[in-house]
Amino acid sequence: MLLEKLTTACGLPGFEDEVREIIEAEIKDHVDSTKVDRMGNLIAYKKGKKKSPHIALSAHMDEVGLCIIGIERDGTLKFASWGVDARILPSMHVLVGKDKIPGVVGNKPIHLQREAERRSVYELEAMYIDIGCETKEEAEKLVSKGDFVAFVSEFTEFGENLIKAKALDDRVGCTAIIELLKEELPYSITAIFCVQEEAGLRGSAMLAKRLEADIVINIEGTICADMDGIDEDKQVTNLGAGPCLSLLDRSSVYQKKYLQAIVKVAEDEGIPFQYRRSGMGGTDSGSYHTGGAGIPCIGIAVPCRYIHSPVSVMHKSDMENLIKLVKAFILNGAERVAGK
Repeated sequence: MLLEKLTTACGLPGFEDEVREIIEAEIKDHVDSTKVDRMGNLIAYKKGKKKSPHIALSAHMDEVGLCIIGIERDGTLKFASWGVDARILPSMHVLVGKDKIPGVVGNKPIHLQREAERRSVYELEAMYIDIGCETKEEAEKLVSKGDFVAFVSEFTEFGENLIKAKALDDRVGCTAIIELLKEELPYSITAIFCVQEEAGLRGSAMLAKRLEADIVINIEGTICADMDGIDEDKQVTNLGAGPCLSLLDRSSVYQKKYLQAIVKVAEDEGIPFQYRRSGMGGTDSGSYHTGGAGIPCIGIAVPCRYIHSPVSVMHKSDMENLIKLVKAFILNGAERVAGK
């Protein structure tokens, strides 16, 4: 399964090579050209029978995780975080560096914690990664400062059409674009697989300066908190209710006419969808809509529970309906709003 292959791969910000190689192998027979820019973004072009509108599909390859910033005398490793809540880290299994050295995130045992420590959030600076070494010199033979740290999380299908895996944000978007490239679509498509989104939209910020497209459809995995005990308006999205469309977030305000156009397609085609009920977070759309002359964007995403953690959960039908909706919009809605 493509999604399993992509989520199992490790691709921290700046270290997306493994993910990019999988994507290149999957799309090479379905596009006219591919290139990798200096940042590491993968850009593929598929020529359509109609020249306009030129549509860009974008997703990011990187995932949240950790980075080694120090090696201690006892062989343990100090680390920084890319977008991960420190409270979930103790006892997590990890893989360090390109050789994927196994390790575990450690902290002071509860038996040795003072009363105040037990009541407070354990700080990132107090944690370490144990890779089984006893000295700094021993650890330095295996890892280096700057090495990435990925989480170990088994891809599992469970329940009623649910999937749990790491890096669903945004390997689900990468998967969707790959499947769309395998379709026969009438317009020319530029497919963008970005680097370093989780480090501040850096890959797309550079690429947006030279991207020429009439519209960008940015595909993401996004927040879902549809559990009891959380107010309905704070749940953001619901699993199984269809792909969600963004109204705004911290990086973008999505133009209404493009949103209305894709909503009309969804309603005409009977494809379930929902709105993203939050303005939190940001996506690569924040780069595209302010890059160059400014490119209109549609933000569409698959709801994922427990996002930005070692394991997220999604509903298979949400990804399937996202692919259906983007395809239907390209066929039946894009030309009306993206110009000729």
